[in-house]
Amino acid sequence: MDLTASGAGIRGASATRAAARGRPAALTLLCGTVLSLTGLTWDVQWHSDVGPDTFFTLPHLFLYAGSAIAGLASLAVVLATTAAQRAGRPIDPSVGGRAVAVFGRTFAAPLGYLVSGVGAASFLLYGLWDQWWHGLYGFDAVIDSPPHIGLLLSITVTMIGAVMVFSAAGHQTWGALGALVGVAVLMAFSTVTVLGLQDVDGVVNAIDAGTAFLSVLLVLLAAGLRARPGGALIAAAMLAVLQAVFWWFSPWAAHVYADAVGLPVRDYILGIPEMPSLFPMCLVPVAAVVELLLWNARRRGAPPRWTPVLAGGIGGLLVAACAPVQSSWIYPMSHFPDAATMIATSVAGALLGLLAGFLGWRFGRMLRLLTPAGGQ
Repeated sequence: MDLTASGAGIRGASATRAAARGRPAALTLLCGTVLSLTGLTWDVQWHSDVGPDTFFTLPHLFLYAGSAIAGLASLAVVLATTAAQRAGRPIDPSVGGRAVAVFGRTFAAPLGYLVSGVGAASFLLYGLWDQWWHGLYGFDAVIDSPPHIGLLLSITVTMIGAVMVFSAAGHQTWGALGALVGVAVLMAFSTVTVLGLQDVDGVVNAIDAGTAFLSVLLVLLAAGLRARPGGALIAAAMLAVLQAVFWWFSPWAAHVYADAVGLPVRDYILGIPEMPSLFPMCLVPVAAVVELLLWNARRRGAPPRWTPVLAGGIGGLLVAACAPVQSSWIYPMSHFPDAATMIATSVAGALLGLLAGFLGWRFGRMLRLLTPAGGQ
């Protein structure tokens, strides 16, 4: 794996050729995150349609295999980068970002792969805790157990690293597109992470407010990630594609696996895909509103200082307000929240959306800095 650049700098066609050499590792990393997302949708559906599980199940294997693939890809790039640096060859910053010293310059790690590798390593540690947890308590019936929260956060870190890796190659079409795919995968995964808030009491629905914050943050990040318009819409559309695929896959996989291992499916299930139903279905319109506001600011020649904040507030309001409507449509027997909860959650979503717009836009612009100047 050649991760070096020829000459003293990287310009034009040299940047394109250099970044292309890092494409196999980047795609392997992305495939690992998609595999983890697939395992999670399968596992959540299993808990809903079949019941508790043990540590060694096929959905868990998908989860762990995804993190293992991402971790090995990250390790391979770090070792190759370290070898290149020790040989005195210049390091290509379009492969995962600029290299940083690790453990007192023992290793040289591209920033994106360092983040994804740390997430994969922490996943292994939380996995050992999860195995101990299963050994102590047996079956595991909830998604928000302490080791599960750690596992979900670890995979989230790996997914953030994947977005960083593709952002470093953002001057190429595959890099820009891969970054937006990574954002969509992160959006889908975040809808389960917020389930850790389900024990938070109050007039505000913490899960809906948390979903509004994270989804709007990532929509604005996607918008800021591209120099041209369309990033928010592309990421939201990709999330819709993932939702459609997993809407079919997760119930099918849970039922086929239950038949294979001789376990019955619960007779009172509704047959509704659990995790895909958590994905906000209004994100494409929200992304369209974001793109429209940003386009209007560009057309007037105004610097986009407060426009992303305003777009985030509107997006947060829409996501939080539409969440109970979506839930009632998918689950006809579900209880629609009272007016006080509806208003309080919508207001909380708008306020959190303002913060998400501020942070998401700036995070997106920061990720663009990972691309070598000569390749932009």
